[in-house]
Amino acid sequence: MVQSSTQPIKVAILDFYNGVENEGMRGFREILERYRDKNGLNLSYEVFDVRRKVEVPGTNFDIYISSGGPGDPLESEGTEWEKKYFKLIDSLEDHNLSSTSQKKYGFFVCHAFQLMCRRYKLGVINMRKSPSFGVLPVHETPTARNEPIFAGLSDPFYAVDSRLWQVINPNERRFIDLGMQLLAIEKERPYVDLPRAMMAIRFSEYFFATQFHPEADAKGIRTLLLKDEKKKEVVNEHGLDKYNEMLERLEDPDKITFTQQTIIPNFLDQAVLSLQEA
Repeated sequence: MVQSSTQPIKVAILDFYNGVENEGMRGFREILERYRDKNGLNLSYEVFDVRRKVEVPGTNFDIYISSGGPGDPLESEGTEWEKKYFKLIDSLEDHNLSSTSQKKYGFFVCHAFQLMCRRYKLGVINMRKSPSFGVLPVHETPTARNEPIFAGLSDPFYAVDSRLWQVINPNERRFIDLGMQLLAIEKERPYVDLPRAMMAIRFSEYFFATQFHPEADAKGIRTLLLKDEKKKEVVNEHGLDKYNEMLERLEDPDKITFTQQTIIPNFLDQAVLSLQEA
């Protein structure tokens, strides 16, 4: 159990939004502040604008949260910011393989999830036939039964999905060779003959990733959905009934509100408890 403590805990939030207006960064900040206050921790965070300003933190943080963001996760290969980002990941992995008792924890969301899957060659990355957007069910794999970050969630659980790109067709050999676990996949679509996207992966004891947005809250998504441009986009793509269903799901405390209050806090419990024990 996490103990109230004056021990400093430093979190780096890596912003992949490239200057595009979003609700994600607010979501991360509010979760961290709520977690800090609830547990009486000396927790601070710093934001790094990775894609737009090529800002990448050093290895002097305890926890690293990489955000979602717009655009093609394939086209950044070889760019300066991506090289610096993957160099950081290399350094964190080397640190975690060393004998030090204080490990570095990483959480990767959506765009960052896709970049890491490309880095590890875990599956096929391609553009969806249509954008996925809404409060949608996420299905756990049998492996997820023992996953503490999913503790307390139902199966399926509901999360905000917002992406044009996807990672599909898991490379089972790579998962086995690298000791990684596929923990969740997207909703079943029996009427569509298309592969289901990977939605959550444990890369290691210290690195966890989701292709959905566990930081999203009902307030932010409602604000987005009520904007004329977004409403028109969703209605054109999915129909008015689906749009209204999204708004209704936002009112349900057992859906994204519960997911937002569970997944990242469970991850923080793991990281902070490990730091306190070290």
